[in-house]
Amino acid sequence: MAKILIVGCGAIGSELAGVLSTQGLDVTGLKRKPPLSAPGPVSYVAADISSAADLAGLDSDFTEAFFIVSPDNRNEQSYRAVYETGLNNLLTKLSEAHWIMASSTSVYGQTQGEWVNEDSAAEPDNIPSRLIRQAEQRLIALNPANIVVRFSGIYGPGREYLLRQTIQAPDIQQTPPYFTNRIHQKDCVGVLAFLLEQRLAGKPLAQCYVASDDDPAPMWEVISWLAECLHCPPPRVKAIGIEAGMNKRCNNARLKALGYQFQYPSYKDGYLELIGTRDNWYFFHEEQ
Repeated sequence: MAKILIVGCGAIGSELAGVLSTQGLDVTGLKRKPPLSAPGPVSYVAADISSAADLAGLDSDFTEAFFIVSPDNRNEQSYRAVYETGLNNLLTKLSEAHWIMASSTSVYGQTQGEWVNEDSAAEPDNIPSRLIRQAEQRLIALNPANIVVRFSGIYGPGREYLLRQTIQAPDIQQTPPYFTNRIHQKDCVGVLAFLLEQRLAGKPLAQCYVASDDDPAPMWEVISWLAECLHCPPPRVKAIGIEAGMNKRCNNARLKALGYQFQYPSYKDGYLELIGTRDNWYFFHEEQ
């Protein structure tokens, strides 16, 4: 039976651990501060991946491993600790494991509304995204069978930034449109579990998958729709030059062709559930 390690057990990693353990798989989570109670029969190891000494006692016979980490801060030092030092320590310890890395669509530097997919140039213009891209390359260079999953903007319970922004009637770029890409947290878990299932079934897999829902949309459209749902004032038009960036649009065709079906194919599906009852609307207002 596959022996699975999940490195980074935040909201996504811990939920993934629960899903896989209920399928009867042998799952271990690695986290600096493991939870007191684990979802299902999940074992936990306390370790800081930036410390090789912390990983000394970790089993080295894991056959499958997930790398689902988040830096402590949005600065170069924190990103290097995770995507450089931490990943190098793990790959040295577990060079024989098959890895699935949770990456980010921030590795794409396109800014003019282009559609991007797995074959598009990934040449980011900022240091954190460059470090993520270098981590992707290191993982694939170690073993071409390893997989990189590029998630777009993640939202869901505990990730309600856009809802909080909406009720403040923010200034939003309207023309040219600034495109946004999202994926619900549950679909992040679903995609990772699905790819593992396909791998264990012996299906041929690509080295990279873009994981974003079916509905990239202009931020103006998203915030305007959310304001209507929340009965808030609409956003204000942000004064901006005609040369303003438009971001990119993420194409998920490769993932869907493999057979994955999104639980939340549009931001409207996910945010309607988050907004829920009118009581939630009061909650968001009271927090301002």
